[in-house]
Amino acid sequence: MNGKRVARVPRVAIGNRPAADPAAQAWIRQANVATSGKADVYTARLTIDVTPTLRGRIKVIAFERGVTVAEMLRVLLEREFGSKGATP
Repeated sequence: MNGKRVARVPRVAIGNRPAADPAAQAWIRQANVATSGKADVYTARLTIDVTPTLRGRIKVIAFERGVTVAEMLRVLLEREFGSKGATP
């Protein structure tokens, strides 16, 4: 490199990995158990095209109700097309 020496940066040891916190590990496992049921029930994905205006209204209403768009639409679809009393 044009006769110039490049200074080498010395390696710095990072250290040992900290011991696992049993309380944190239990909390992580608890969260996995709590959410695993949802995946078992909702396994199919549905994609629909809506206008940007309608999408915005849906998102605002879901936010006002304190639920996700997916949760709100699942309830709506179940109410409309659920197995009990479904009409074509």
